[in-house]
Amino acid sequence: MDLKVGDAAPQFTLPDQNGTPVSLSDFAGQRVVVYFYPKDDTPGCTKEACNFRDRWSAFEAAGMKVLGISKDPAKDHVKFIEKYQLPFTLLTDEEPCAVATSYESYGLKNFMGREFMGMMRHTFVVDGDGKLERIYTKVKADRMATDILSDLELA
Repeated sequence: MDLKVGDAAPQFTLPDQNGTPVSLSDFAGQRVVVYFYPKDDTPGCTKEACNFRDRWSAFEAAGMKVLGISKDPAKDHVKFIEKYQLPFTLLTDEEPCAVATSYESYGLKNFMGREFMGMMRHTFVVDGDGKLERIYTKVKADRMATDILSDLELA
């Protein structure tokens, strides 16, 4: 991975679940969790989203925002949010997944002997100055939010 802690976070603007454009720069001065995940309402992605939901009060107390990014369309994000009462924003990064690519979170994957291009489960913490504060490439879906809060000493 060429991105490293201390680098400027790649800037982006993507539509949220309601089609409203959201930019990383909208959160200048705040810490933001940007997490990439493969697909709405699949087992690992649901565990990850629910871990963020279940730890939401700690993120709010710390003034942190959470942005989940996949290539799912907005209507799928809406269903996912409603089904699991997710309190944070989900963004759509459609093919060719330019934002995920800029975060080195889209590329060749192997699953059950099959190779394909896909979204990787990576998480980034962006500090208030827009720099990468933490990079997680070996994500444990069921405890990602818990790990972030612990690593930032917010738990």
